[in-house]
Amino acid sequence: MTWDEYAVAWSGLHGGFDPRKGSWVVRGWVRTAYRIGFWLSRNRVSPMTVTTCGLLISLGVPAAVPVSLLLAALLVLVAAAADGLDGAVAVVSGRVTRTGFVYDSVADRVGEAAWLVAFWLAGAPGWLVTAAGAASWLHEYVRARAVAAGMSEIGVITVAERPTRVLIAGLGLAVLAVLDLPWLPPALWAALQVAGLVQLSVVVHRALR
Repeated sequence: MTWDEYAVAWSGLHGGFDPRKGSWVVRGWVRTAYRIGFWLSRNRVSPMTVTTCGLLISLGVPAAVPVSLLLAALLVLVAAAADGLDGAVAVVSGRVTRTGFVYDSVADRVGEAAWLVAFWLAGAPGWLVTAAGAASWLHEYVRARAVAAGMSEIGVITVAERPTRVLIAGLGLAVLAVLDLPWLPPALWAALQVAGLVQLSVVVHRALR
């Protein structure tokens, strides 16, 4: 599969967004995922295996907090990389399935919950961590229900998408290794999720009215 073929297939799985027309960050990440995914596929690594590895690494993040916050931050980034690669392997190998799509989505939510637990273990207030998790869950739920109701695309790329959560989790845990501000990462997470939910709600209203 060539890069252009992959980009078209990837676009079809991501609401019609063409990675070749995205920012240099998006283009670079998707193209890197394509190359690594091609290598993994050629070595018979299945998409489900990559997804499971990413989930297990995410579940290891809270366990790493008492040992090293920097290690926990590193695990978040590795888990996020695995999350980006499972889809690449699926597309390149022609093994895109509805079961895999559901499993990947569930793994993402469970992994993010583990990152939030890591914030709590690092000293963040439980109510704030819970609010952050609820806000991100609602963001994803609204989009899923809107698509089920007839919205044909993802609607809008908000400020609260999964890459944002990855950055807050990874950088947040790293910052906590230096600064004693355990409330800051989940507060930023919650604030951006609320802002993203407002963005998404406006677009959903326009698309479905």
